Amino acid sequence: MTLETRISTFVQLGNSIVSYLENDKTNEFYQRIAHSVSLSEQNNPWFTKENVLFSLNGISQFLSIEKITKWLQHYPEISLDDSNKRVAVIMAGNIPLVGFHDMFCVLISGNIFIGKVSSKDNILLKALCQIIVSIEPSFSEKIIFTESFLKDFDAVIATGSNNTSRYFESYFSKYPHIIRRNRNSVAVLSGNETEEELSNLGLDIFTYFGLGCRNVSKIFIPSEYKIEKLIQHFESFNYVANHNKYLNNYEYNKAIYLVNTIKHYDNGFMLFTENTAIASPISVIYFEFYSDICKVKEIINQEKNNIQCVVSSVGIDGEVAFGQAQFPELWDYSDRIDTLKFLINLT
Repeated sequence: MTLETRISTFVQLGNSIVSYLENDKTNEFYQRIAHSVSLSEQNNPWFTKENVLFSLNGISQFLSIEKITKWLQHYPEISLDDSNKRVAVIMAGNIPLVGFHDMFCVLISGNIFIGKVSSKDNILLKALCQIIVSIEPSFSEKIIFTESFLKDFDAVIATGSNNTSRYFESYFSKYPHIIRRNRNSVAVLSGNETEEELSNLGLDIFTYFGLGCRNVSKIFIPSEYKIEKLIQHFESFNYVANHNKYLNNYEYNKAIYLVNTIKHYDNGFMLFTENTAIASPISVIYFEFYSDICKVKEIINQEKNNIQCVVSSVGIDGEVAFGQAQFPELWDYSDRIDTLKFLINLT
């Protein structure tokens, strides 16, 4: 299979996703996508239809000939024909289709994808892969899903918790590998943000109920800033409290804070408390006041292995615009490890 065929197949997949999102029932894959979306929510209540559609929309935005071409032009060494290395990909299940980019990288590089999906997200990716094979039958020999122990592979990409990652590091040490751990994202306010930017920050916080590594869990705030001013911009996201699992987390954390007399702010669906940690529980946002932006940059640099992305407009290297944390480009690699280069260099 040529690189041109691989690219064309994914562009067609992107077009089919767009057709579904636009409710174009004439597309031959409409019902297949719709069925997988429905089954996915039944399998995992965190995967609401709104969140699955949000994920599909993000994927469709980079499955265009323009985006893929722009991405691949930085890899002139990519094989024009098949490479056929067998790459095992162990996926997380925290948000819908979180493993799509890894699968895409493996297949676009001409290698064989051996997927071990999480039980929390075991429907959507398989459905999209079925569509890929329908578009280009040659991919049937390139896509393998397994429920058992992984075997007969040449390289590994694994994502898990901090605990499981240590196991992965040991177990897969003799293979070329990428091992990912827990990460969270942070925001840094200057105090000069527009009303629109502060409202957009809510997307970075509340999308996927805060379960993703690109969700903001910690906000750095200027020392003279009024936290109440920030909180009021999140009112439009109060719909998260209608979700039973999220509400259970909110009520549990609220009870903990009240019993332990921990100072916090409560807007009825989210808790805000001052804390120097990066990772906060579901339904909680940590904030930290600062008087020197240079010290914030130092903290971010020290915590770089725990931070996925930084939402800000203060001039921090690699910062993401407000509201864009959940829309990574193809070249915005998880943990800043170039997955495609890793795959291309397999020998």
